[in-house]
Amino acid sequence: MKTWLTVVALALLACVVWLVSRPDGPDAASVTGASQGPSFEVRVEKPRVNRPLFGIIPTKIEDRIFGGGELRFGHTSRGARVGVVGRDRLELRADGWGLLIETDGGGGIAPGTRLVFPILLAERQRTLRCRPADGAVGYLHAATRSGSDVLDGSFLVELATCENAETGRVIEWPGAPLTVRGSFGGLPQGRR
Repeated sequence: MKTWLTVVALALLACVVWLVSRPDGPDAASVTGASQGPSFEVRVEKPRVNRPLFGIIPTKIEDRIFGGGELRFGHTSRGARVGVVGRDRLELRADGWGLLIETDGGGGIAPGTRLVFPILLAERQRTLRCRPADGAVGYLHAATRSGSDVLDGSFLVELATCENAETGRVIEWPGAPLTVRGSFGGLPQGRR
Protein backbone atom coordinates (compact mmCIF):
# COMPACT_ATOMS: atom_id res chain seq x y z
CA MET A 1 0.00 0.00 0.00
CA LYS A 2 2.85 2.40 0.86
CA THR A 3 4.54 1.66 -2.46
CA TRP A 4 1.29 2.34 -4.35
CA LEU A 5 0.78 5.69 -2.55
CA THR A 6 4.39 6.66 -3.27
CA VAL A 7 3.95 5.89 -6.99
CA VAL A 8 0.71 7.90 -7.15
CA ALA A 9 2.30 10.85 -5.31
CA LEU A 10 5.31 10.83 -7.66
CA ALA A 11 3.03 10.66 -10.70
CA LEU A 12 1.02 13.65 -9.46
CA LEU A 13 4.22 15.57 -8.77
CA ALA A 14 5.48 14.79 -12.28
CA CYS A 15 2.18 16.08 -13.76
CA VAL A 16 2.45 19.32 -11.79
CA VAL A 17 6.06 19.83 -12.88
CA TRP A 18 5.13 19.14 -16.50
CA LEU A 19 2.20 21.60 -16.38
CA VAL A 20 4.30 24.38 -14.89
CA SER A 21 7.34 23.83 -17.10
CA ARG A 22 5.50 23.80 -20.46
CA PRO A 23 6.30 26.94 -22.43
CA ASP A 24 3.34 29.24 -22.94
CA GLY A 25 4.84 31.94 -25.13
CA PRO A 26 6.90 34.98 -24.24
CA ASP A 27 6.99 36.06 -20.63
CA ALA A 28 4.79 39.11 -20.30
CA ALA A 29 5.70 39.87 -16.71
CA SER A 30 7.53 43.01 -17.72
CA VAL A 31 7.67 44.84 -21.01
CA THR A 32 9.70 47.80 -19.85
CA GLY A 33 12.72 48.03 -22.08
CA ALA A 34 11.60 44.97 -24.06
CA SER A 35 11.60 46.98 -27.26
CA GLN A 36 12.23 50.47 -28.47
CA GLY A 37 8.61 51.01 -29.52
CA PRO A 38 5.55 51.58 -27.34
CA SER A 39 4.55 48.50 -25.36
CA PHE A 40 2.36 47.68 -22.40
CA GLU A 41 0.93 44.72 -20.52
CA VAL A 42 -2.06 44.77 -18.12
CA ARG A 43 -3.01 41.78 -15.94
CA VAL A 44 -6.09 41.47 -13.73
CA GLU A 45 -5.65 39.09 -10.82
CA LYS A 46 -8.84 37.65 -9.41
CA PRO A 47 -8.97 37.34 -5.61
CA ARG A 48 -8.58 33.85 -4.15
CA VAL A 49 -12.27 33.66 -3.19
CA ASN A 50 -13.22 34.01 -6.87
CA ARG A 51 -10.81 31.38 -8.20
CA PRO A 52 -11.32 27.62 -8.50
CA LEU A 53 -10.51 25.77 -5.28
CA PHE A 54 -10.22 29.19 -3.60
CA GLY A 55 -6.85 29.79 -5.23
CA ILE A 56 -4.94 27.11 -3.34
CA ILE A 57 -3.18 25.93 -6.48
CA PRO A 58 -0.68 28.17 -8.30
CA THR A 59 -2.15 30.42 -11.02
CA LYS A 60 -0.08 28.84 -13.81
CA ILE A 61 -1.41 25.39 -12.98
CA GLU A 62 -4.95 26.71 -12.47
CA ASP A 63 -4.92 28.34 -15.92
CA ARG A 64 -3.71 25.13 -17.56
CA ILE A 65 -6.26 22.93 -15.79
CA PHE A 66 -9.31 25.19 -15.86
CA GLY A 67 -8.26 27.29 -18.88
CA GLY A 68 -8.74 30.96 -19.63
CA GLY A 69 -8.80 32.15 -16.04
CA GLU A 70 -6.35 34.94 -16.61
CA LEU A 71 -7.62 38.36 -17.61
CA ARG A 72 -5.13 40.47 -19.55
CA PHE A 73 -4.51 42.74 -22.50
CA GLY A 74 -1.47 44.39 -23.98
CA HIS A 75 0.05 46.23 -26.91
CA THR A 76 -0.37 43.13 -29.11
CA SER A 77 -4.10 42.76 -28.32
CA ARG A 78 -6.63 43.52 -31.04
CA GLY A 79 -7.50 47.23 -31.09
CA ALA A 80 -4.68 48.12 -28.68
CA ARG A 81 -3.99 51.83 -28.38
CA VAL A 82 -2.54 54.34 -25.97
CA GLY A 83 -4.48 57.40 -24.77
CA VAL A 84 -3.16 60.20 -22.56
CA VAL A 85 0.16 59.38 -20.95
CA GLY A 86 1.91 61.37 -18.24
CA ARG A 87 3.49 60.99 -14.82
CA ASP A 88 0.05 61.33 -13.19
CA ARG A 89 -2.22 59.73 -15.83
CA LEU A 90 -2.18 56.57 -17.95
CA GLU A 91 -4.82 55.49 -20.48
CA LEU A 92 -4.55 52.12 -22.20
CA ARG A 93 -7.18 50.47 -24.40
CA ALA A 94 -7.92 47.40 -26.52
CA ASP A 95 -11.14 45.95 -27.93
CA GLY A 96 -13.52 45.71 -24.96
CA TRP A 97 -10.91 46.99 -22.49
CA GLY A 98 -10.19 50.42 -21.05
CA LEU A 99 -7.81 51.27 -18.21
CA LEU A 100 -7.47 54.76 -16.76
CA ILE A 101 -5.14 55.37 -13.84
CA GLU A 102 -5.02 58.85 -12.30
CA THR A 103 -2.94 59.95 -9.35
CA ASP A 104 -3.67 62.73 -6.89
CA GLY A 105 -0.34 64.50 -7.38
CA GLY A 106 1.03 63.10 -4.13
CA GLY A 107 1.60 59.59 -5.41
CA GLY A 108 -1.79 58.19 -4.36
CA ILE A 109 -4.42 56.73 -6.67
CA ALA A 110 -7.23 59.19 -7.48
CA PRO A 111 -10.96 58.27 -7.47
CA GLY A 112 -11.21 58.65 -11.27
CA THR A 113 -9.18 55.47 -11.75
CA ARG A 114 -11.17 52.70 -13.44
CA LEU A 115 -10.99 49.53 -15.49
CA VAL A 116 -13.63 48.45 -18.01
CA PHE A 117 -13.35 44.86 -19.22
CA PRO A 118 -15.33 41.90 -20.57
CA ILE A 119 -15.86 38.83 -18.39
CA LEU A 120 -18.02 35.73 -18.32
CA LEU A 121 -20.11 35.78 -15.12
CA ALA A 122 -23.06 33.51 -14.37
CA GLU A 123 -22.63 32.03 -17.85
CA ARG A 124 -23.25 35.42 -19.51
CA GLN A 125 -20.77 37.74 -21.17
CA ARG A 126 -20.77 41.05 -19.30
CA THR A 127 -18.82 44.27 -19.36
CA LEU A 128 -17.74 45.49 -15.92
CA ARG A 129 -16.51 48.87 -14.78
CA CYS A 130 -14.45 48.62 -11.59
CA ARG A 131 -13.17 51.44 -9.38
CA PRO A 132 -10.98 51.68 -6.29
CA ALA A 133 -12.44 52.01 -2.81
CA ASP A 134 -12.15 55.22 -0.80
CA GLY A 135 -8.55 55.35 0.34
CA ALA A 136 -7.39 53.61 -2.84
CA VAL A 137 -4.48 51.20 -2.73
CA GLY A 138 -1.87 51.28 -5.46
CA TYR A 139 0.71 53.27 -7.38
CA LEU A 140 1.68 54.55 -10.81
CA HIS A 141 5.43 54.83 -11.33
CA ALA A 142 6.54 56.55 -14.54
CA ALA A 143 10.01 57.73 -15.47
CA THR A 144 11.24 59.55 -18.54
CA ARG A 145 13.67 57.49 -20.60
CA SER A 146 17.04 59.25 -20.78
CA GLY A 147 17.51 61.32 -23.90
CA SER A 148 13.85 61.20 -24.96
CA ASP A 149 10.33 62.23 -23.99
CA VAL A 150 8.91 58.69 -23.66
CA LEU A 151 7.89 57.08 -20.39
CA ASP A 152 8.64 53.67 -18.92
CA GLY A 153 7.03 52.41 -15.76
CA SER A 154 4.77 50.12 -13.82
CA PHE A 155 1.53 50.23 -11.88
CA LEU A 156 -0.56 48.35 -9.36
CA VAL A 157 -4.12 49.24 -8.38
CA GLU A 158 -6.71 47.47 -6.23
CA LEU A 159 -10.26 47.81 -7.51
CA ALA A 160 -12.91 47.11 -4.89
CA THR A 161 -16.22 48.07 -6.50
CA CYS A 162 -17.54 46.74 -9.80
CA GLU A 163 -20.71 47.58 -11.67
CA ASN A 164 -22.37 46.37 -14.83
CA ALA A 165 -21.20 48.91 -17.43
CA GLU A 166 -24.50 48.70 -19.38
CA THR A 167 -26.88 49.18 -16.43
CA GLY A 168 -24.69 50.99 -13.90
CA ARG A 169 -25.84 48.59 -11.17
CA VAL A 170 -23.23 47.58 -8.59
CA ILE A 171 -22.70 43.82 -8.54
CA GLU A 172 -21.60 41.50 -5.74
CA TRP A 173 -18.49 40.38 -7.60
CA PRO A 174 -15.61 40.04 -6.79
CA GLY A 175 -15.65 38.87 -3.19
CA ALA A 176 -12.43 40.85 -2.53
CA PRO A 177 -10.62 43.58 -4.51
CA LEU A 178 -9.22 42.82 -7.96
CA THR A 179 -5.52 43.55 -8.35
CA VAL A 180 -4.56 45.20 -11.63
CA ARG A 181 -0.86 45.29 -12.34
CA GLY A 182 1.29 45.90 -15.33
CA SER A 183 4.15 47.67 -16.97
CA PHE A 184 4.79 49.86 -19.97
CA GLY A 185 7.70 51.08 -22.00
CA GLY A 186 8.34 53.65 -24.71
CA LEU A 187 4.98 55.44 -24.35
CA PRO A 188 5.09 59.01 -25.71
CA GLN A 189 3.88 61.64 -23.27
CA GLY A 190 0.76 63.64 -24.04
CA ARG A 191 -2.49 62.92 -25.86
CA ARG A 192 -2.58 60.36 -28.69
